[in-house]
Amino acid sequence: MSRRLAAIFLTLFLPVLAPAADPPVSDLWPGVAPGEKGNVPDEKVTPTNGAAKAITNVSKPTLTVYRPAKDKDTGAAVVIAPGGGYHVLAWEHEGTMVGEWLQSIGVTGVLVKYRVPRRPDRPKDAPPIGALQDAQRAISTTRARAKDWGIDPHRIGMLGFSAGGHLTAWAATNADKRAYDPVDDFDKASCRPDFAVLIYPGGLVDKLKKDQLAPEIRVSKDLPPCFFALAYNDNGPLDGSLKMITALKQAGVSAELHVYSGGGHGFGMRAGDEPHATWPKRCEEWMRAEGFLVGKK
Repeated sequence: MSRRLAAIFLTLFLPVLAPAADPPVSDLWPGVAPGEKGNVPDEKVTPTNGAAKAITNVSKPTLTVYRPAKDKDTGAAVVIAPGGGYHVLAWEHEGTMVGEWLQSIGVTGVLVKYRVPRRPDRPKDAPPIGALQDAQRAISTTRARAKDWGIDPHRIGMLGFSAGGHLTAWAATNADKRAYDPVDDFDKASCRPDFAVLIYPGGLVDKLKKDQLAPEIRVSKDLPPCFFALAYNDNGPLDGSLKMITALKQAGVSAELHVYSGGGHGFGMRAGDEPHATWPKRCEEWMRAEGFLVGKK
């Protein structure tokens, strides 16, 4: 068969595969986010670490929803918080790639584009409250839309990297008090994550009292189970994670900690042969062992 005839045959008889649809994106707030004054420049996308995408100047937070295939769907969901020091959002290796991984294991990934950077009128010695407001709203929205998205409202976790890991710990330890006045019926749903995944979380240690957790990380017996993964050569997150898991142990909260000998900071979802690249599999195993991937009821 000639090349021309072969090409015609392939065109006529082989099915055309449509490109995968982009995950849907929706606004996090029905109007202007709490406290927004329009005092940041326009949103900007820049490359970091080579080709990886970062986003900054976020004043209109959004949710991007990664739904798994129906035959794989476990009914669990995870709100994803990329890192970036509360200055930028590491949008790909700590964001979109995480949503795709969760999707592949039957979990709905809900990627939150929360507000960065810190606003000029906010205290510089405290984490930015707008990020916590966005995280709490994201959890409540996911729970309020559980029926629409095929989610079990009692199996909604949060996963964050670096500053997003701090944000995850902040949200998990402060679910008893919403950081904003409710704006609609979505805010009637709880903002407490059912589990928390902290990947090399930063900022967990008090800046002045180095032997204590930061004041906003309020560990108590009411916290959800927590999973930690980080590298031994990542000093700040190592110190903070050890302090937090000790506090969790004392409070009687279930937790799992993985400290890899190497990897540094910021490895995210990047594939590789090093042990730290196995953290997603360890996290999946932990979620399954804790009963969060039991399948739809």
